[in-house]
Amino acid sequence: MIIRNYRERDCRAIADLFHAAVHAIEDRDYSAAEREAWAPTPPDYAAWQLRLEQRQPWVADYVGRVVGFIELEPDGHIDCLYVHPEYQRQGIAGRLLRQLIQQAGNFGITQLHVEASKPARAFFEAHGFELQAQHSVSRRGQTLINYRMVRGRF
Repeated sequence: MIIRNYRERDCRAIADLFHAAVHAIEDRDYSAAEREAWAPTPPDYAAWQLRLEQRQPWVADYVGRVVGFIELEPDGHIDCLYVHPEYQRQGIAGRLLRQLIQQAGNFGITQLHVEASKPARAFFEAHGFELQAQHSVSRRGQTLINYRMVRGRF
């Protein structure tokens, strides 16, 4: 597996990966209605294309298949970190995060922050992020809970 820069041809695979990852989250964390509000079916590929052109994520590529991605905004915000359900718990998210941390340092970013989902909270805590607050976010008539987390010194 390699971590590489985004390519325009990755768009559909990333949108489908995001959709699959959100819809694979267990009911105890988010209901089916909440998951659908978060990642509507079908994905809006045109919106994803615009987003990815602007964000230029790093992509985890396993023999030509997009298996994960991560985005870093100029202020240190991690907006997306997703791994395809078939490839979770194999260290891919950790590799993507290490790539992001290295690049953040190169960009002069001194603090990272994220709004972690319920299942992602433990991952970010294990990687040195500290909980700042719990948030409620409204999406398409549903209220989702996430956690603002921060990591400095990296």
